[in-house]
Amino acid sequence: MCFRLAEDGPGIEILVVTSRDSGRWIIPKGWPMKGKEPYEAAAIEARQEAGVSGKVRKKPVGSYTYLKLMDDGEVVPCVVDVFQVEATRLAGKFKEKGERVLAWVTPDEAARRVREVELKSLLVEFRPR
Repeated sequence: MCFRLAEDGPGIEILVVTSRDSGRWIIPKGWPMKGKEPYEAAAIEARQEAGVSGKVRKKPVGSYTYLKLMDDGEVVPCVVDVFQVEATRLAGKFKEKGERVLAWVTPDEAARRVREVELKSLLVEFRPR
C-alpha cells in the first residue's frame, strides 16, 4: 500500500491503480519473487506498476483475499499480504507506464474504488506505522 502525506492539508493519500486486464481499481501488488523477501517484492512491484520508490515496512500491515482469473480461465483464490510503502520518489518513467491509470486519493476514496471487502477495510483503517 503506497501512501504519501496529502498535498492539500493534513492526512494521507493512498495510491490506487487500474489493473491491466479489467481496468478495475487495485493497489500495486504482485507475486512472490525468488530470492526476495515479500516486502522487497512489494517494493519492486510498486516501482514497476506505478513508479513509486520509498520506505518499505518489513512487516505486513494486513492481508486480504481475492479471486484471480488466470489466463486459462481458471479462478484461483489468492491471499495478499499488504506492505506499507511511504512514497519518497515518483518516477516519470517506469515499466508499466501507460498500461495503468494512477490516482492518489484519500483512504475513504480508495476504499470506494476497490472491490475487495477486506481491502476496503484495510484502506479505511490504515494508519502509517
